[in-house]
Amino acid sequence: MEWDWEFVRQIMPTLIEGVKITILATLLGSVVSTVVGLGIALLRRSHVAAISRTVGFIAEFIRGTPLLVQLYFIFYVLPDMGILLPPLVAGVIGLGVHYGTYTAEVYRAGIDNVPRGQWEAAKACNLNGRQTWTHVILPQAIPPMIPALANYFIAMFKETPLLSVITVLELMNQAKSVANTYYRYVEPMTLVGAFFLTISLISVFLLRYLERRYGRIER
Repeated sequence: MEWDWEFVRQIMPTLIEGVKITILATLLGSVVSTVVGLGIALLRRSHVAAISRTVGFIAEFIRGTPLLVQLYFIFYVLPDMGILLPPLVAGVIGLGVHYGTYTAEVYRAGIDNVPRGQWEAAKACNLNGRQTWTHVILPQAIPPMIPALANYFIAMFKETPLLSVITVLELMNQAKSVANTYYRYVEPMTLVGAFFLTISLISVFLLRYLERRYGRIER
């Protein structure tokens, strides 16, 4: 099949709308994963064994099951329990919670890398638990985590085509809709690859900058 530039011009606005949804889902999912990951990391450090073990089990369960299965559960099974979510909301929650279990390990490593003396200094200054975390531990732990967190966010971006299975009109879903409507697959699927490659390359350059700026941590 020959490449048709007129067809490309015709479908480009539809694909660009899909790109916007893809980027929006990635950004919102990143925010959710950042918050969820931090919450998991802190709860797993709880002195209450029941809390730390329960949260640890849930995190391992989510990490050990495919994202696709989790998306199906959130969008298709939860409505049977009375919880009905819009497709984009379900997709953002699925991405955020799934990757939150991975970012939790990044947070754990960053927190563990804070010197023990910092905890003792905070105690010596009569700081309470909240003040210790917000003013001493997290400001030192978070900067070295940034490159690793950014790496997971890039991986999340590449996973967004899975949202098409729950009817989110992201890039892949828009491309499939166009291809099935016009029975032309070369142009839309090629453009999908081009969009993902371009955005991924831009993200990689940003990641390299973050690695130089904040240093690399092991995951």
